[in-house]
Amino acid sequence: MKMRTKKLLSLLLVTVMGASLLVGCGGKSSDEGDTDKTTGGDNEIVFWNIGTEEVDKAIYDKAIEMFAESTDTDYTITSVPVQNDTYKEKLVIAMSSGECPDMYINWSGGPMNEYIESGYAQPITDLFNDSELPDRLLDASIAQATYKDDIYAVPFMNVSLSGIFYNKEMFEKYDLEVPTTIEELEAVSDTFVKNGITPFALANAPKWTGSMYFMNLAARKGGLEPFNAAVDGSGTFEDECFIWAGDKILEWEEKGYFPEGVNSLSEDDGQARQMLYQETAAMDLIGSWYTGLIQQDSPEFYEKIGWFPFPGLEGSDVDDSIMIGTIGDNFISFNCKDDKLAAAFECATKFSEDEMVDFMVESGKVPPVKGVEDKLTDPITKAIMEAANNASSTQLWYDQYLPPAVAQAHLDTSQELFGGTMTSKDAAKKFQEAMQEYLDEAN
Repeated sequence: MKMRTKKLLSLLLVTVMGASLLVGCGGKSSDEGDTDKTTGGDNEIVFWNIGTEEVDKAIYDKAIEMFAESTDTDYTITSVPVQNDTYKEKLVIAMSSGECPDMYINWSGGPMNEYIESGYAQPITDLFNDSELPDRLLDASIAQATYKDDIYAVPFMNVSLSGIFYNKEMFEKYDLEVPTTIEELEAVSDTFVKNGITPFALANAPKWTGSMYFMNLAARKGGLEPFNAAVDGSGTFEDECFIWAGDKILEWEEKGYFPEGVNSLSEDDGQARQMLYQETAAMDLIGSWYTGLIQQDSPEFYEKIGWFPFPGLEGSDVDDSIMIGTIGDNFISFNCKDDKLAAAFECATKFSEDEMVDFMVESGKVPPVKGVEDKLTDPITKAIMEAANNASSTQLWYDQYLPPAVAQAHLDTSQELFGGTMTSKDAAKKFQEAMQEYLDEAN
């Protein structure tokens, strides 16, 4: 109990400092907006998720409905949607109070491991291996749901990779080609600045949005080895690739590549997308979930949009096929046992059934199932899946992979860079100090 409390208090301290990225089943579905509900009756499973807006809400609702129609159990499910940027904090607060919903989504990585260590996620290895999921899900997604040789979650929502959405008509207007190097990306951005257009739509109040620039720049400068070395203690986050990434962000901020007041703009309120729609910004480096969001907001505008992976450095031998993201995006973990766990797991399997996969693909998602590329017709989602298949490796988002306190240090220093309030060397130093403190405590 003491270990559980210590871990959760540590995680809670991080989340209340500033929320980051996140985030007995059956006969009926309820979505009453009771965001404080963690427990229900004996035959009720409470499912916390982030399906507050379309198209995600429709996906959650459909899976729950499919379960309700097919289950032989007496369990019902209650969906409790919470807005993305407050979800993780709310989940940890609930756990710190000794409560946790029966079923909840997370993003794997460090936070999921903390939930497991704190006793709020149950192993599902036997249920998983006895189901059809091993044959349906991508191996990479299963690996991200595994901790210490046991499976603790079901990946389901999306192959989510960071990449650059761009306005094809604006590129054509200024006779611009899709950049294949960072140098070409800067030339494109300079052209937009000269014509009074913000190159990148970025709403960086939640910090994880700006983090995508830092991660991609660091990976294109140094590959993944410096990051892995910094995490295991054989290297440092003061490596030149991280300082270079910070310098680039400072340089781009100074050149006007980002909107004014970037750190006060809300991603959850759609402020970045509005810049794209109003054509005051030409590009957006963001997760591939934007395909579904833009299609839902404006099918007409979606016809104007193209996508390309973050380009590499000209003349560099660093592998520029490396992608930043996650193979699965949302993962369902379980805080229940016995028959209730079996029923909750049954509900989670609905997300990978053929009918559901088709629905998700039609909604602009790329669920982490084998053969999904054969179902894709949309050129953007096909390009994203091609990049995923061609990638030599996929780096999980820093704020998911790293221990929570270290992740928060990364998010905080990254945001400082976008505000021009911290040097790249100072940002790298603070990042490394957090990593070293964690390593010292672990040893």
